[in-house]
Amino acid sequence: MELRDKNGLTEAQYLAQYVPGKYPRPSVTVDLVVLARCKGILQALLVRRGGHPYLGLWALPGGFVKPEETTRQAAERELYEETRVRALPLHPLPLVSTPGRDPRGWTMTQPYAALLEGGAVCTRAGDDAADARWFDVAVQRREGRVQLMLSGGGESLFAECMVEQTLSPFGEQTACTLARQQGLAFDHGKILCQALELLRIHEK
Repeated sequence: MELRDKNGLTEAQYLAQYVPGKYPRPSVTVDLVVLARCKGILQALLVRRGGHPYLGLWALPGGFVKPEETTRQAAERELYEETRVRALPLHPLPLVSTPGRDPRGWTMTQPYAALLEGGAVCTRAGDDAADARWFDVAVQRREGRVQLMLSGGGESLFAECMVEQTLSPFGEQTACTLARQQGLAFDHGKILCQALELLRIHEK
């Protein structure tokens, strides 16, 4: 006998009358924090946005996930399309779902991170990226705040985040809140900060 819910419907009957638009749906994107480290110098791979929103600002490589993709597949695709970099070991970071983070509407992003030991690899901008460039990263930490200074090709970018670290049964947790940023799109200063803080914890 098929199970019925409180309204007397079988699963097939429930799905037949279900309206997909009943609940608002977010868009899902991926963003990639690609870091390179060599002889004490840390670099981050950024792309210059070639379209709205944030036209001309620098951002993490990334884009929208297609319905037939997993987020990892989308991350691999977007990284290659925008920078021509591929075959990196990608590690998922915490989902970012801050309301209002994207002016285009309700958008959640699944960030991924990769660390290249031995220095940066060659890149070439593609798809909707107007440029792809490695930026040197300098980090300052003080009184629960992290400041990121990024420099490359004569340009300087900046981000500052408040950082809260807590202990849980599942290990040390890090939460970053974006205080301000300059030259960066969306909340990418926060995502970059989160990746750097998690890398620091891992290497303690």
